[in-house]
Amino acid sequence: DKRGGLVGSEMCIRDRIIGGWVLLNGMLAEMETGEGKTLMSTLPACTAALAGIPVHVITANDYLVERDAALMSPVFKLLGLSVGTILDREKDTGKRQAAYACDITYCTSKQLTFDYLRDRVAMGHRRGRMDMQLRRLSDRQQDSQQLLLRGLCYAIVDEADSVLIDDAGTPLILSRELESGLQPEICQQALQFAAQLQQGRHYQLDDKYSDIRLTGAGKVELDRIAGRLAAPWDMERQREFLVGHALRAQHCYRRDHDYVVRDGKVQIIDANTGRALPDHSWEQGLHQMIEAKEGCELSGERETLALMSYQRFFRRYLHLSGMTGTAREVSAELWSVYGLEVVPVPTHAPVQRQAGSDRVFVTASDRWQAVVGRVHALHQAGRPVLLGTGSVADSEHVGRLLEEKGLPHQILNARQDRREAEIIARAGQPGAITVATNMAGRGTDISLAPGVVECGGLHVLAAVRNEARRVDRQLFGRCGR
Repeated sequence: DKRGGLVGSEMCIRDRIIGGWVLLNGMLAEMETGEGKTLMSTLPACTAALAGIPVHVITANDYLVERDAALMSPVFKLLGLSVGTILDREKDTGKRQAAYACDITYCTSKQLTFDYLRDRVAMGHRRGRMDMQLRRLSDRQQDSQQLLLRGLCYAIVDEADSVLIDDAGTPLILSRELESGLQPEICQQALQFAAQLQQGRHYQLDDKYSDIRLTGAGKVELDRIAGRLAAPWDMERQREFLVGHALRAQHCYRRDHDYVVRDGKVQIIDANTGRALPDHSWEQGLHQMIEAKEGCELSGERETLALMSYQRFFRRYLHLSGMTGTAREVSAELWSVYGLEVVPVPTHAPVQRQAGSDRVFVTASDRWQAVVGRVHALHQAGRPVLLGTGSVADSEHVGRLLEEKGLPHQILNARQDRREAEIIARAGQPGAITVATNMAGRGTDISLAPGVVECGGLHVLAAVRNEARRVDRQLFGRCGR
């Protein structure tokens, strides 16, 4: 522990033992940022593994999977336990099976859920408990050798509120690409037809639900524009469906807010974390329509083989536990859905964070000027600043303003998520300015360089209040340790 030698104070040890006991008893430990959740999780993981129970330690991204497994492997090896990692770049089935066969496996929720879905597809209709028991007694080992997982026995979920609440309802879809799909010329025609329709007269825009509804006049106008053309425009339902998608692509989905364009591909942005989701796509041709709008090569439409939400998946574990820094606001939901009781774990030292008052501005321009002025003053004093923004567009806008002032800075948003941990880890250097969207960098420790504490420590500045107070608390939790 960086504050108290190799292990830390007796109070620090006591708090981690409390946290480990909470996890081992199937509850959710709420610990302040930087209090050592990674080390604390090894206590229940080792206890369960020594009892012969397969353990999955689930974290936010591949970087943390590799880092945490490497950091904790000396502890596991000392106890004679094997540790494996599941990474997105490692596609070899045999290596994945070997990793899941280890006593303790580090993985991300996405990789784990997709591997579970692959097993379901491989098993086909043979999913019943009786069928599985009969197969174990028979000599049919070929089928079982195709399976990746050994079962869903014990899970320790890091950043549990993000996985179990924020992403709970998002369906994870295992699919394959179809040979046929929307043609580029059809998408371009739909976008051209949509551009000829007038909002209010031909269609109604619902900002709250990001949806479009054609009016009666709009349907008549669309019939006039496209109804005499060849298929698919000569079919009423098909042309209204296509133009509806084109209108949604134009008016409901914004670049650098809902998605980014990277390497010629449209990638959805996770609204809760600000991270890009390269393996996700909108359904029923909407993704292809947005690709056409952005001038990208159209990806193929996909056929669903299996789907499951995190909420359904994690409820299948025999023993589920979690840890996070922000859970009290959603404790009732965690209990009602997963049966997880939230238990706050005390900090090993008093929190030193000092909260300032909110400031409200009449215009966005005034707000940004005040933000840049405050950042400049803190930078001059040698204090590192972590500036939280609400979108990719906002982070890049304030980045341009900082550049105009000659202030060196790092931007962390969906465009830089591959370097997420590297960027956030340097945020504690003297005079560093780090601009981040929402909870980007979550799970990576910010170590303060020498001299930073004496000049006031890390200053966290939120450019906007998030809809969820929990997201604000996650950002503010970066300072005060």
